[in-house]
Amino acid sequence: MRLVVALGGNALLRRGEPPEALTQTRRLAAAAPAFVRLAAQHELLLIHGNGPQVGLLAAENVTDEAIATPYPLGDMVAESQGLIGLWLQRALFNAKSTKPVVSLVCQTVVDEADPAWQHPTKQIGPSYSAHDAHTLTKRHGWTFVTDEVTWRRVVPSPAPIDIIEQGVIGNLLSAGMIVIGAGGGGVPVVRTRGQLIGVNAVIDKDSVAALLAITLTADRLIILTDVSAVMRGYGTPQQHPILETTADELDAQHFSSGSMGPKVTAATAFVRETGCRAAIGSLDDAEAVVNGLAGTQISR
Repeated sequence: MRLVVALGGNALLRRGEPPEALTQTRRLAAAAPAFVRLAAQHELLLIHGNGPQVGLLAAENVTDEAIATPYPLGDMVAESQGLIGLWLQRALFNAKSTKPVVSLVCQTVVDEADPAWQHPTKQIGPSYSAHDAHTLTKRHGWTFVTDEVTWRRVVPSPAPIDIIEQGVIGNLLSAGMIVIGAGGGGVPVVRTRGQLIGVNAVIDKDSVAALLAITLTADRLIILTDVSAVMRGYGTPQQHPILETTADELDAQHFSSGSMGPKVTAATAFVRETGCRAAIGSLDDAEAVVNGLAGTQISR
């Protein structure tokens, strides 16, 4: 099978954890043997998130007094692609992968007219107090959302239209390599008079994973995060996992746009377009989720 596996940025750095490199590399080292076993049987494309990581880079960027103009968000997405890609490559090598592993810096085309530019929804970076969020808004013009306990920065996240390097990804998969691509949803760009121009956004990696899974004719889309399954009544005393379900059943329910919503939308879009199965589950259960033994399993 050809597998597209999306790893959430929060799966590498759990909510509330200090953004230490060692925490994330240890988590990837623990998950890597499962990916190596999957890659021995299947073609494997890994797409990682970067919400916590790119937010950390952005926060560090604006506090550096040597930088008069902060780097564009897209440039920091590229930085996170290299960083997390390196961590994944090293983890797979150390887990004795028999396949070569390659990590690509990828660009994702978006539409300049997408209404998402006026409605930032993509959460990045750490959680802040109300006081700190207010200070950062005044100082840098950032936009925040709150869950009534903490505050997180949100940035525009227009829908992906195309991935410039998708042909390269397909060729590498067919050549027997494990590919790490379109990390953080890819570096956002627009086409202007035949040129690619970087723009200030962070693309949802689950949407990009679904787009690549469809265009590369994947057999399964797997979305791995920091929870064991999609939860009905999440955060309430009645919370319980959704196991076997359909695209229609999931779409009939409401999920937060800042967490599970984009994952459900991506998974159901893939299922409807291809007729193949998708699954959402925990990074710790990666093999079982792929094999249909854990997580939320979604069919048409």
